[in-house]
Amino acid sequence: MYKYIIKGGKKLHGEVDVSGSKNASLPILAATIISGKTTKLYNVPDIEDVRITLQILKELGCKIKKEKNRIIINSKYMTKTTISDNLMRKLRSSVIIAGAVISRFKKVQFSYPGGCDIGSRPINLHLENFQKIGIKIDENSRYIECKCDKIETKNIELDFPSVGATENIILASVLGDHEIVINNAAMEPEIIDLANFLNRMGAKVYGAGTNIIKIKGVKTLKEISYKVMPDRIEAGTLLIAGAITGGMIKINHVVPEHISPVLNKLEETGCEIKITNNSIYLNANKRLKAVDIKTMPYPGFPTDLQPLFSTLLTTCNGTSIVSENIFENRFKFMQEIQRMGAKVTIEGKTMIIKGVRKLHGSDLESTDLRGGASMVLAGLSAKGTTRVSKLQYVLRGYEALDKKLNELGAEIIREEEGE
Repeated sequence: MYKYIIKGGKKLHGEVDVSGSKNASLPILAATIISGKTTKLYNVPDIEDVRITLQILKELGCKIKKEKNRIIINSKYMTKTTISDNLMRKLRSSVIIAGAVISRFKKVQFSYPGGCDIGSRPINLHLENFQKIGIKIDENSRYIECKCDKIETKNIELDFPSVGATENIILASVLGDHEIVINNAAMEPEIIDLANFLNRMGAKVYGAGTNIIKIKGVKTLKEISYKVMPDRIEAGTLLIAGAITGGMIKINHVVPEHISPVLNKLEETGCEIKITNNSIYLNANKRLKAVDIKTMPYPGFPTDLQPLFSTLLTTCNGTSIVSENIFENRFKFMQEIQRMGAKVTIEGKTMIIKGVRKLHGSDLESTDLRGGASMVLAGLSAKGTTRVSKLQYVLRGYEALDKKLNELGAEIIREEEGE
C-alpha cells in the first residue's frame, strides 16, 4: 500500500492532458466479451479498476495484450461463465460483466460485488430488470446464478436512473431477436460511449443520452478499434485542484459540455473559465466565495465530484450548503478534512460548510475513491505537510494523479506505507 506526502501551499499553473474515462472503459471492456472476436481499445486509463476488470476477462478465457497506447482483447476462446468471488469483491462495477456474459452465453454465475463504502448501491435493480427480460435468477448465500433461453421483448421502467442497471440491461440485450425499451434510463455520457462502441460493432442501440433507450437484438458483432472518451471526473478534479490552490491551469483532451454544472459552479465561486474546443482554462487569482451545490443524476451536478467541490468550499468565503441526493455515506470523507480545520456541520443528506482562510496539514486516511482524492486536494491548499494513507482507493480511479499534479507545480511524493 502507498501514501502521498504533500507539501501544501503551491499554486498550480501550466497545462495537462486528461486521461481516458474510467467509468466508460469498464462497461466497454465488459462489452468486448459479446462479439467473440478481437477488439482494440485506445485511451483506456492505466488504473487499478481497469487492471481488475482485465483480470476477470482473463479468468473467463479472454486473451489480452497490452501495448503502449492500446489494449487488444480476443474473446473468441472464452468458455467460462463464472466470475470469481475474489475479483468480484474488489470491484463494485464488476457486476456489469454479468450482462455481457448473459448476452453471449445466456448464463452467468457471480457473487455480490465489492468496492467503495459510500452508501447503499444494491444490485437488486440489476436483478429485477434481468428478470423482466426473461432471465431466471437463483440466489444463495454465496452466488447469484442467472440463466435464460432467450431475452424477451419488454418495456422496462427503471425506479431510479441507475447508470449500472442501464448499462447491464443494454449489455444483456445486444444479441437476439427481441426489442427492449428502457424508460427512465440514465443519461450519462459514459452510456453514450458504450452505445457508440456497441453500434460500431454492429449492435442496434438507440437513444443513449436520453431517458428512453431502445435495443434491438442482432445476430452477430464484428471486430473494431475504438477510442474511449475522456474522463470528465478527472477533468473536474484537476480544475478543482487549480481552484483550491488559487492557480491558473489549462486541461486538454476534455469534452467541456460533460462537466457544464461544475464549470458553472466554479464560475459562481469567482473562477475565470475559458473554453476552446477540447480544452478548458481556469484562473482562480482571488479568494473564492461560497456557493450551494446539489448532486443529481446527469445532467445535474455529479455525485463523484461532490467530495472534491465540498473540499474547495471549506476554503471559500462565506457559508455553503451541500445536498447529496445519490449516496447516503458520501460525507464520510469530511471527518478527515475537519481534522485540517474545516468548519462543517452534517445533518443527514445536507452539509453546511463555513469557509476558513486556510486548512492545516494533517495525517489523513482515505475513505473511498473520490473522498481520497478530496484529501489530496485539501493537502495541496493546506499550510504545512499532509499525508494521505490507504491510497489504494485513489489509485483505483486516477491515472498518475500525483504525476499530473506535480507537472502543474504541486509537490507530492508517493511512498510505500511504513517507510
